[in-house]
Amino acid sequence: MNAQAIAYNDKAISTSAVWSRLMLFLDKQPTGAKWGIVLGLMLAIAWVDQATGWELSLLAVYALPILLAVRLMGRNAGVVMALLHGPIWWIANEGSQPYTTAWGYNWTMISRVIVFALIAVGANAIRSKQEADKARIEMLEQVRRLQAEIVSASEHEQQRIGQDLHDGLCQQLAAIGCAARALAEDLQAHQLVEAKDAEKIESAIQQAVMEARSMAHGIFPVHVDHTGLSIALSELAQNTRRLTGTAIEVDHVADVQIESPEVAMHLYRIAQEAVANAVRHSGASQVVISLLMEGSYLKLTINDNGRGIEASEGWEGLGMGLRTMHYRAHAMGAELAIAEGSHGGTSVCCSLKVNATTTTSFHHEHVSNQRTNTDQGPLGGRSPDVPGIPGATDQSRPRYVDLR
Repeated sequence: MNAQAIAYNDKAISTSAVWSRLMLFLDKQPTGAKWGIVLGLMLAIAWVDQATGWELSLLAVYALPILLAVRLMGRNAGVVMALLHGPIWWIANEGSQPYTTAWGYNWTMISRVIVFALIAVGANAIRSKQEADKARIEMLEQVRRLQAEIVSASEHEQQRIGQDLHDGLCQQLAAIGCAARALAEDLQAHQLVEAKDAEKIESAIQQAVMEARSMAHGIFPVHVDHTGLSIALSELAQNTRRLTGTAIEVDHVADVQIESPEVAMHLYRIAQEAVANAVRHSGASQVVISLLMEGSYLKLTINDNGRGIEASEGWEGLGMGLRTMHYRAHAMGAELAIAEGSHGGTSVCCSLKVNATTTTSFHHEHVSNQRTNTDQGPLGGRSPDVPGIPGATDQSRPRYVDLR
């Protein structure tokens, strides 16, 4: 944009600000003062009209006080000003009008009054529509703020619950598991048959620890320390596969870290909801998650081989989930498309435009549905501090995408 265009835009903004301040000042005036302003403006125009004579038409100028009356006091005031305009115009031009008959001059006055009355009605309709649009926009903005506050409160509460599960329940179960392990070893040392029961108890505690940790990571998976969306998606696939037995494949994931935790969380929740819908409602036996860069867009896609949207019996019950997915996409400026897959089933695609200068290099990996967890804690569960993605090295550290 050149300097001339910038100067023009600045001038337009300045003019708009002056007009807004003027209207705000007039709106604050009492009704009598408003009538005085519009009548004074009408009389001033009539005086100029009389001084300039018949040859110079001020038809458009006469509309100004009528439109101002509609703006300040509504339709009825505008119609009254249109009616008053007739005799005022008639008096202002009576000495210079070229009509040879009184009927011709009077009919012209009546025509002008009718035209200006219609203008007043039309202006009032436009004004009413603008006010309705303004109220609707304000309502939508308020709804959007409330939705954002609800989502934010929900995320913070889920984060608190996830941290409590990890720091409280998981640690207590781990301590109980250690005690069970010690009891089993003590019973084995005395060659008692109860040692096998103690080992079974330890095994059950290990399973409980794994389930609790999976719940904690599912409730709040994308951490504010930029551990990465791709890692969270891999954990989502692994945990869902273990709990449901459904083949969840994470295919061609861009190992990219998103600078904004809120955006990363929105993307993860969309994937989580889509996977849950595929497993619970569509009867899918296979789900494929992908996170790819296509040009300047980061695309999150979830495909399944289930019954599809129309044939899924439980689809009607997914209204809240779908609305939440669409809201999350809208909140981060993305587009969400839910349609039938190219080979059947359902395809969910969320496209987010990013800054191309910060997304020029990515490390892609294919994560099979046969992958195993190699990073285990003392009781066989996932270590809470090490995500444990096989094959991840310091040489394949992801780039940051600035989506703040």
